[in-house]
Amino acid sequence: MTVTIYHNPDCGTSRNVLAVIEAAGYTPTVIEYLQTGWQREPLLALLAAAGLTPREALRETKSPARELGLLEPGVSDDTLIDAMLQHPVLVNRPIVVTEKGTRLCRPSETVLDLLDRWPAGPFAKEDGSLMIDATGHRVG
Repeated sequence: MTVTIYHNPDCGTSRNVLAVIEAAGYTPTVIEYLQTGWQREPLLALLAAAGLTPREALRETKSPARELGLLEPGVSDDTLIDAMLQHPVLVNRPIVVTEKGTRLCRPSETVLDLLDRWPAGPFAKEDGSLMIDATGHRVG
């Protein structure tokens, strides 16, 4: 199974998702989109595959969304996409792509739905909360 993660290493959720993927034995393609930026058509295709509208994919906190006026009702999808191209941090993360689908993995446990195998339990997130218990079952 191939795994691709659109990753921000400064984001705890993104780090947790990457850790789960790697602990499960996968070597993912890691795209640090804050460095690479976005291109319109691939971004639109990624959002469509994840079943997200630009509004649903918009990172509202810890981003310039409010300052740019993007949280106002009536802001068009085209305006949101244009802003995401200018400010990659506006795209919420992490987004993971596997043969099982494409998802915005918030909360981080969402990634488990996209993997054929999971890490051995117990497996905890950075904050110490369990994601997989000692018997190998999802927590929460």
